[in-house]
Amino acid sequence: MQSAKRRHLAFGAALGIALIPSPALAHSFGEVFTLPMPFWLYAWGSAAALILSFLLIALSTGKSLAATTASRDLSQHRSVRLIRKLHLKVLAQSLSVGALLLCIVSGLWGVRSPYGNFNMTFFWIVFLLGASYGSALFGNIYSVINPWYCISAAINRFCRAFDRTRIKWPTWLGYWPALLLYGALIWLELLGASTPYALSVALLSYSLLNLAAIAIFGSHNWFRYGEIFSVLFTLLSWLSPLDYVAKERGQAANRTDCSRLQLRWPLAHLTDLRVSHWSLLVFILFMLSSTAFDGLHETTLWKQWFWLDLYQNLLRDFSSNNPLAAFPQMRQWFIYWQGFWLFASVTLYLLAYLLSLQLGKWLANSPRSITELALGFAPSLLPIALAYHVAHYYTLIQTQGIKIISLISDPLGRGDNIFGTANWLQRQFIPDANTVWHIQLGSILLGHVLGALVAHRLAQRLFESERKVILSQLPMLALMVGLTTSGLWILSLPH
Repeated sequence: MQSAKRRHLAFGAALGIALIPSPALAHSFGEVFTLPMPFWLYAWGSAAALILSFLLIALSTGKSLAATTASRDLSQHRSVRLIRKLHLKVLAQSLSVGALLLCIVSGLWGVRSPYGNFNMTFFWIVFLLGASYGSALFGNIYSVINPWYCISAAINRFCRAFDRTRIKWPTWLGYWPALLLYGALIWLELLGASTPYALSVALLSYSLLNLAAIAIFGSHNWFRYGEIFSVLFTLLSWLSPLDYVAKERGQAANRTDCSRLQLRWPLAHLTDLRVSHWSLLVFILFMLSSTAFDGLHETTLWKQWFWLDLYQNLLRDFSSNNPLAAFPQMRQWFIYWQGFWLFASVTLYLLAYLLSLQLGKWLANSPRSITELALGFAPSLLPIALAYHVAHYYTLIQTQGIKIISLISDPLGRGDNIFGTANWLQRQFIPDANTVWHIQLGSILLGHVLGALVAHRLAQRLFESERKVILSQLPMLALMVGLTTSGLWILSLPH
């Protein structure tokens, strides 16, 4: 009895160590938060709202899409002409390159604290979150200020042979390079070494990779298919009411010069899109699954599953019966376990997505292939992906993102005060947990409603009659109800 008690105490201590959060920019609730109402009320209410929205969409949406695809040219608007006159594009490009260089320098020679170093806050929050939401609101501005394109364009001015397509981009390769690099980025964020130095090394390595890829494939191909952020922000810009039309088709469409700025209905562009490659579909699904995994892998329930259930029932036979002695090896296994589920999550989402489409195909008795349906409905996943992203991460802008104002005056964390803002906003801003929860709830529900609306309009293009459209969407509705409920459940779990 005494030895068993000691083993339980030892394992309890090991589990307590494992549950200590790592020093990262966290975005979750604390353990003390309890929902204002029981979770099942939120789940049933959200499911009912989604089903009601589906019925309203089915009853009110006609065959014509002309009303939603109309656009208005803003190219000659006073503010647009002012931006051109002041040459703000050149200023924005210079700031973009300067921010990249400062991120690398501050991580290599600045303080090691993630909260006190400029590069962690700027890259993960100001750049990654800010550009994501900015793309969804204001269009693909990133294509104009992409720092790696600006650097390659500068090199090309001195060496004309640099940006040249030496190897044609293979059709079968599609967007797989961008997907693999995106997976590496998420792994670094969630499971890698969350330090300013590691981030700087990663950014420096990624910059060299970009230049090498441009020298081989050319900037047009690389920024379209291979560069993570170009692909990511282009996808999110499809949600935007603003569209930038290039002067010339071809390479210029992915570069910096645009002649027309158009205003369109939000999400209208999604009904005109054709996702052409499976790799881009998987990229969109990974945007969803990785965000859900990020919320789940920080929860107490997830950690107990590994450290209690798996260890007690299986893994201790391969390590040690003494939990404290087994802890170092188990901690390494836990990292492998996390990595496995991070990348397996997209497979689960893909299988669920394909199953719902197959059921819809049977119900509608459609002759279209599952590939055509899978790629055809892919744009409807983007509002959901953005909603998940907002629900999981938007609080980071409130809590840590505003710190960039003080960090810009002291990027290396050495006590400088370059712009006089080093002492600004020092008080930690903690948002109200109830408010955060209801914003998360509304974000996820709205994302699924918009996804259902887009899916219905896409179905009108893929199926012959309104009856088949509605029948084909019933399994997709069930999938969205399941994703909504599971997403809210993850957010409600203690961390």
